[in-house]
Amino acid sequence: MPVVLRDAWTTVVPDLNDRHGPLPPLMLALTLTTGLVDAFSYLTLGHVFVANMTGNVVFSGFALVGAPGFSLTASLAAVGAFATGALFGGRLAQRAHAHRGRLLHRALVLETLLVAAACAAAQMADPSHGAVRYLLIVLLGLAMGVQNAAARALAVPDLTTTVLTLTITGIASDSRLAGGPGSRAGRRVLSAAAMFLGALIGALAVLHGHRSMPLLLAALLLAAATAAASTLTRSDRSWTQP
Repeated sequence: MPVVLRDAWTTVVPDLNDRHGPLPPLMLALTLTTGLVDAFSYLTLGHVFVANMTGNVVFSGFALVGAPGFSLTASLAAVGAFATGALFGGRLAQRAHAHRGRLLHRALVLETLLVAAACAAAQMADPSHGAVRYLLIVLLGLAMGVQNAAARALAVPDLTTTVLTLTITGIASDSRLAGGPGSRAGRRVLSAAAMFLGALIGALAVLHGHRSMPLLLAALLLAAATAAASTLTRSDRSWTQP
């Protein structure tokens, strides 16, 4: 089997005795969620990301010079909410650091509740205007901050769930064409594909369906991941150790 396909297979169907056990497919699910949520935020909430903070920093610069379609307050609200969510996620990581399965489960419970609340708010009022817009930015920014803090603490290689710059760099720079070992290319490609798929589905839902549909899909996906993670909290395998 080619190395890329083998890497992809072991990411989706991991060896439970591996260092990261069953975590990789769950991290892929969170990456898919990121694509869904950022598609909603960018297309519905007006040129703002709730997971990609690099974009918001750049957008803040655009807004300061008066580029049309960008809001400094929206970008700063997203960054502030994300940082607050990361703070909460960091506290969760400290409290559950001795068991990675419990850490992931607790973070997923909080993230699912936040995304579900955002979905409910988006269905009850126009998500693109007024206070509702900022409420959604805050709720989703908090959720993505929690997710990122948990992903950082779990430290599953090449599955950060939101940042693809280094992932794509690794695909190219570690390839055999560049003289590298070509390791983990399959996992990296899956990570990029998961976010692409989430963004694609999210954009289709916003443009041709209902604007809140990406959040409903994200909430359902997170609920399924939370249920799966709940079964991991009782594991005593070696992957659970920090």
